[in-house]
Amino acid sequence: QVQLVESGGGLVQAGGSLRLSCAASGRTFSGYVIGWFRQAPGNEREFVAAISSSGRTPYYADSVKGRFIITRENDKNAVYLQMNSLKPEDTAVYYCAASRFSQVMVVNRYSYWGQGTQVTVSS
Repeated sequence: QVQLVESGGGLVQAGGSLRLSCAASGRTFSGYVIGWFRQAPGNEREFVAAISSSGRTPYYADSVKGRFIITRENDKNAVYLQMNSLKPEDTAVYYCAASRFSQVMVVNRYSYWGQGTQVTVSS
């Protein structure tokens, strides 16, 4: 089992940056794909980024490609999401999640979820 805790959210102006962290517990953390998803009020939860269990392969939604960077440190049981050039439409609650499956963009392939952290981008 994996427990996940997000941190690093906050209020930032458009064009600014934030770094989200996802801290995990559990000895098998390195065996999971870790994904970031977000959900704005009235919207479905959507894929943002994911990283393979080894950390070698990142995946990004088209909407964040070139602006966000996902990394992980398995020795620290942590995954990070560096968010640059933030836009008001990036405003949402951001969740990290863990999956054993290869369909990294699919919400229901993730078994474990954090509680989320709010990101608000003002215009």
